[in-house]
Amino acid sequence: MAQLNSKIPKGSISEKWTNHKNNIRLVSPANKRQIDVIVVGTGLAGGSAAATLAELGYNVKAFCFQDSPRRAHSIAAQGGINAAKNYQGDGDSIYRLFYDTVKGGDYRSREANVYRLAEVSANIIDQCVAQGVPFARDYGGLLDNRSFGGVLVSRTFYAKGQTGQQLLLGAYSAMNRQIARGKIKMFNRHEMMDIVKVNGKARGIITRNLINGKIERHSAHAVVIASGGYGNLFYLSTNAMGSNVSASWKIHKKGAFFANPCFTQIHPTCIPVSGDHQSKLTLMSESLRNDGRIWVPKSKKDANDIREGRLKPTDLSEDKRDYYLERRYPAFGNLVPRDVASRAAKERCDAGYGVNKTGEAVYLDFASAIIRYGKEKAHLKGLDENNINIVKELGKEVIKSKYGNLFQMYEKIVDQNPYETPMMIYPAVHYTMGGVWVDYNLMTTIPGCFAIGEANFSDHGANRLGASALMQGLADGYFVLPYTIGDYLADDIRTGPISTKSQEFDEAEKIVKEKIKVLISNKGSKSVDYFHKKLGKIIWNKCGMSRNEKGLKDAIKEIQSLRKDFNPKPTKKSSFSSLACLRQFRTSFK
Repeated sequence: MAQLNSKIPKGSISEKWTNHKNNIRLVSPANKRQIDVIVVGTGLAGGSAAATLAELGYNVKAFCFQDSPRRAHSIAAQGGINAAKNYQGDGDSIYRLFYDTVKGGDYRSREANVYRLAEVSANIIDQCVAQGVPFARDYGGLLDNRSFGGVLVSRTFYAKGQTGQQLLLGAYSAMNRQIARGKIKMFNRHEMMDIVKVNGKARGIITRNLINGKIERHSAHAVVIASGGYGNLFYLSTNAMGSNVSASWKIHKKGAFFANPCFTQIHPTCIPVSGDHQSKLTLMSESLRNDGRIWVPKSKKDANDIREGRLKPTDLSEDKRDYYLERRYPAFGNLVPRDVASRAAKERCDAGYGVNKTGEAVYLDFASAIIRYGKEKAHLKGLDENNINIVKELGKEVIKSKYGNLFQMYEKIVDQNPYETPMMIYPAVHYTMGGVWVDYNLMTTIPGCFAIGEANFSDHGANRLGASALMQGLADGYFVLPYTIGDYLADDIRTGPISTKSQEFDEAEKIVKEKIKVLISNKGSKSVDYFHKKLGKIIWNKCGMSRNEKGLKDAIKEIQSLRKDFNPKPTKKSSFSSLACLRQFRTSFK
């Protein structure tokens, strides 16, 4: 059995990263020009890593299956990014961000990595502001903050409800500068099919051109995997359908260990399932819980009347509503950690208090916030604070300025005006805390293969706090990997170019071609979605928000039965990758 060595530096946790940077080996600028690095994935982690490594002088080859790096799924992130700046003067600090992250993850994260993450968080905001990311600002022009779940301070920087998009455009602009310089060679519409190891080290990848189907070989001195998590295993999730975890699974098959694959985050504020026709779910940002109050009817009769359409939520008076998070967790209220909010919503719905037709939804209500903000604005403008119409209009303007795009998106999907009637929300798969095992330098158990961002396991334990995914992705890409990868590449300054005309590349390409041939030449009678959907329902029902021994054992049997039916019969990549990833889940249950 291989021995894992996390390579955590010695000394006080607050000094580990500084001491480590002072002692790791470096690669000179002249030698960096002789070294090639492959980056798979161009989201926040991959895009920032590719741009920074190229800026340092490495020759970077970046790959994405989208038609442009700016279409990476990081663009879907909404609410914000955490940083220990303490701009609000409310007691925040590096240590408090570290503590909140470790506690929020049920004390199951690697503490040295988390403290480093908290340390570099402030640098991320400075970097992004310098790139021109349009973070929200207060009346005086200073960067604004809001709160997210699981914390008692306001440390989340945001760009309305489009923070991921704006941060990704910043990383994309940095990448474009290096593409123009010739330091990044960009391969759009390419999917990684396998990793190539030469003498035990990662030395390249096999890709498939998604335009013409051509199988290609690409070599490098190191390979960086930044392809996100495995949430699509559940079929219905907030992930893009193309986010199929195949890159992580391929390196796992070649020797990269997985860690904590059972840790999946169920986000509490998503638009509920409406039927079997859906292929994905839509996230409603956690930032909405700053001003939205979550409730269900106190009476099962009222809940049933709402489900049957005989009663509207606005018909219920305050004394007939159960603001169950405020009741159970008065210190945090509606801003409890995500896992707590999700389990509480499921408990209420399972108990018969759900409010949509399926009985799987709770309300997120902004009526109180609209009145509160409206009275404040009316007071500032010298208007009548007792005129409910004036107050509501002013309050809606404030809510629109903070969450306008989210409210618009909700109305287009559900066909209900959230300014007038409460939103309906329900938990859904959103993020995976588990992933590829990495050491302190972010290297996997394959020498020369690194995993960053959501693809690795290291920073969030059993539950990620809101607004920390963007923080980790950019921390890894901008400020951690560019240091640590040099320690490994210092041994390759005299290696020279890696040839793709070797036995290892021949064998890897042959295996990829044979696998594709099996997939496209089979005579199966079922579609890709048939298997993916069945798989997702098994995992969601038996390995979702609540799990027990019987359910997990039943899931293993059902998965084995589905695997025999599959055997394999998909017609495109997503189903095969999901079934492959499932084997890792099945192994973890044993």
